[in-house]
Amino acid sequence: MPALQITSGPVTTLTLNRPDVRNAFNEELIGALSDFAKSVPTDGSVRAVVLSGAGSVFCAGADVQWMAKMVDYSHEENLADARTAASMFLAMDSIPVPVIARVQGAALGGGAGLAAVCEDAIFGFTEVVLGILPAMISPYVVSKIGLSAARELCLNGARFTAARAKEIGLVHEVVTAERLDLAVDRHLQQFRKAAPSAIAATKRLLREVAGRRPADVMAITVDAIARQRVSPEGQDGLRAFLEKRPPKWLA
Repeated sequence: MPALQITSGPVTTLTLNRPDVRNAFNEELIGALSDFAKSVPTDGSVRAVVLSGAGSVFCAGADVQWMAKMVDYSHEENLADARTAASMFLAMDSIPVPVIARVQGAALGGGAGLAAVCEDAIFGFTEVVLGILPAMISPYVVSKIGLSAARELCLNGARFTAARAKEIGLVHEVVTAERLDLAVDRHLQQFRKAAPSAIAATKRLLREVAGRRPADVMAITVDAIARQRVSPEGQDGLRAFLEKRPPKWLA
């Protein structure tokens, strides 16, 4: 049984498929996620990715057996292992289409960086209580919730509710378990209205300008909008608006 189940299509679904260990990360799952992320095409054939977990838990963080191996790792072996995991998170963050996490149950450690969630979900950056630290996910956590909240939650390792996760900006929407799939579908419908190339370019642009002064990125932003305006979808979108017709990517 594969650690990652992939259902391909315009909306591609990834299912963390290790329910017997609460979908915890191990080498196989990390490798599969990394390989998938690097394979997502930019031609518009994939419009969005939905990430879910098999069973009652989204992701419990690192697999205990995988962690047990690390006890005997040398510094060099730990570096190689950490680079592999960090590369996976970077690849997932760089996917050129929207990624929606459908979260139920618990999302702990590396499993806690998400979008549409069940209101009974529990989150936690629990690494410090194991004597380690949330190193590879830290850039994404700080970017998502800010340094102050990251300091609190990453330093105390406490578990927190979906309501708190929404309050600090870790998740975008909290719903009951019965309405979780409806929430995911609503996000997907909204993403489908946007041009695929515009979404990909916007994701790249936001990563490039984040944390920088407007004056320092003015040349980047000017070039980005100029390129998109003359792109095929930019041209069609503007003409569709003026001609009061749907753009071609909605056909």
